[in-house]
Amino acid sequence: MAAVERAGRRRGMTAVVGSCWVSLQAWCGPLPALLLAVLVAGSCEGNSVERKIYIPLNKTAPCVRLLNATHQIGCQSSISGDTGVIHVVEKEEDLNWVLADGPHPPYMILLDGNLFNRKVMQQLKGTSRVSGLAVSIAKPNPPQGFSPGLKCPNDGFGVYSKDYGPQYAHCNRTVWNPMGSGLSYEDFDFPIFLLEDANETQVIKQCYQDHNVPTDGSGPEYPLCAMQLFSHMHAVTSTVTCMRRNSIQNTFSINPETVCDPLLDYNVWSTLHPINSSEKVDPKKEFIMVATRIDSHSFFWNIAPGAESAVSSFVTHLAAAEALHKASDVHLLQRNIMFTFFQGETFDYIGSSRMVYDMEKDKFPLRLENIHSFVELNQVALRNGSILWMHTDPVSRLNATVEPQIKNLLDILTNSSVGANVTFQEVGFSQSLPPSSFQRFLRARHIPGVVLTDHQASFQNRYYQSMYDTPENIRMQYPEGLSPEETLEYVTDTAKSLAEVATVVARALYRLAGGANDTSAIQADPKTITQMLYGFLIKMNNSWFQSIIKPDLKGILGDDVPQHYVAVSSPVNTTYLVQYVLANLTGTVVNLTKEECLNPEKAPNAEKEMYDYAWVQGSLDPNSTSRVPYCVRSTVRLSKALSPAFELREWGSTEYSTWTESRWKEIRARIFLVASKELEIITLVVGIAILVFSLVATHFINAKADVLFSIPRDPGAVAY
Repeated sequence: MAAVERAGRRRGMTAVVGSCWVSLQAWCGPLPALLLAVLVAGSCEGNSVERKIYIPLNKTAPCVRLLNATHQIGCQSSISGDTGVIHVVEKEEDLNWVLADGPHPPYMILLDGNLFNRKVMQQLKGTSRVSGLAVSIAKPNPPQGFSPGLKCPNDGFGVYSKDYGPQYAHCNRTVWNPMGSGLSYEDFDFPIFLLEDANETQVIKQCYQDHNVPTDGSGPEYPLCAMQLFSHMHAVTSTVTCMRRNSIQNTFSINPETVCDPLLDYNVWSTLHPINSSEKVDPKKEFIMVATRIDSHSFFWNIAPGAESAVSSFVTHLAAAEALHKASDVHLLQRNIMFTFFQGETFDYIGSSRMVYDMEKDKFPLRLENIHSFVELNQVALRNGSILWMHTDPVSRLNATVEPQIKNLLDILTNSSVGANVTFQEVGFSQSLPPSSFQRFLRARHIPGVVLTDHQASFQNRYYQSMYDTPENIRMQYPEGLSPEETLEYVTDTAKSLAEVATVVARALYRLAGGANDTSAIQADPKTITQMLYGFLIKMNNSWFQSIIKPDLKGILGDDVPQHYVAVSSPVNTTYLVQYVLANLTGTVVNLTKEECLNPEKAPNAEKEMYDYAWVQGSLDPNSTSRVPYCVRSTVRLSKALSPAFELREWGSTEYSTWTESRWKEIRARIFLVASKELEIITLVVGIAILVFSLVATHFINAKADVLFSIPRDPGAVAY
């Protein structure tokens, strides 16, 4: 690793010639190396030499810029990338070298994950001696907890305001996320990257140890180990500004350049009894809406494991849907049940606000008037003992019409848990609803509803909206030595616990829908839950997921750890997989050919408006390497999860989410050796001298070309 480059934000001199100098100086001595470096300068520009100069960091995740109606948050580098000398910070005292003592600013800090907190970041944010940050993942998870989210998530976009329950607005009574530092909602003017690979982290530390460690309190000698981070963002200021620029570009430019995109995806929904998706449901028809969110977030782009904040609830929801569909008399239930999975809820309720908007504007089969009651599964994996808490809205309970309905809902839930290892307890009247999709429906209509959680007041989850909300956070443990297939099938204690929750929820939904028979046969399957937990938290590319998706979607099953960020390209992997898992668990295998399955109108009695048909890969044939595909009929549908603010072009809306994500040209990181400023100057001066000498020599040769290159006359020739 031999290189010379000194290109911080304050000075950016390219020194490709000097890149060769560091290695040549060691090889053949100072003066010959200098001359030889000049001679081979041209060759140093090739890709092969670049690979020898730089070590790329391939397993990183950047902090990117997000924008809303009023602010920009996140991070970015300068347009040419930011460079600095690496300094490893493993304890707070190490910051002194970066902030005051070190003689070679600006610095690129390799920060221990346990120090990635608001106190340290505020110190680094206020100095020009820092050009960027690379954060290593703390192993094990920080014991004190870590949440870069807000203490009051989605504040201002729920139901509570100065006009509705003002005493509950802005989390006045309950701080839901006390660990929230708000780091994800700060704006940093330097790049910050997460190092996902421990081996790459070790390479950086070794480079630091070899070249950058201070000796006896004095600065190390050149060459020094440096890092360069590229993450320049195109959008600035706010969503209002960037969307206006998009609009101008699209109007006047032949080749418009988009600078930001709205966060969007699709909600996934299905019904217990099929409905015509192209028509409006009869206003007299009643539906129980069951809801949960399927997205998460962290400080770094597309790092959103969301084990407790999202996965635990939507996996439980899926298992409850399966258990209910297996009941023998569900076709006799008086009320229908709608299973809903919202996308983008992390960012001011994108998915739920869009569904409410569509219902109000008659753009959805259901209207708000069709909703009889609302049951939402929130964070449910970290129960204390057997208790699951029932949260209701204290304001709507003051309504004489709504209160008896809520009381009936709570009674049914409580009675459904009798004899089970789950105990429902009601939260007191003085407490508001936690952050939940239900709040967006309450903004539009008084609907009897309940939010089920594992926390009575503040979140049990100490890693809410962070990179540490992983399987370990919800106590998923596997014996050592299991193969991937054995791990997929191994039923964990977490799966058993969530199966208990799914069972009582399914039984309660059966009662709410009018079921009167014994519910003991309604039972969620722990094996199904353990497969879902493995697929959504550990490895999407597993045999079960492979068998239930369409052949043209097999590319979404990458080998990376699953992430659940809503993003701007849709549908994302999570949405697709929730869609096909739900279809697999609640649908029916039908005897249709591939052509009929892909084109249901060609099949007799297909009822395309009532059902969705999917031709899936199927499992591997035991006697060959080919799969046995089949057709699945289900009631699973997708609906758009794009904030109404963008439909209405109200980019400064305070009613709806306005989050956008900036575009960028490249995201990359690399390390290399950097030489002293003096050597760069010498290299530059020598290069200029050689250039001047070359110009003078070329001019002289050109002027004397007739003399230097004239053809001598043959002395034996005779002229007549």
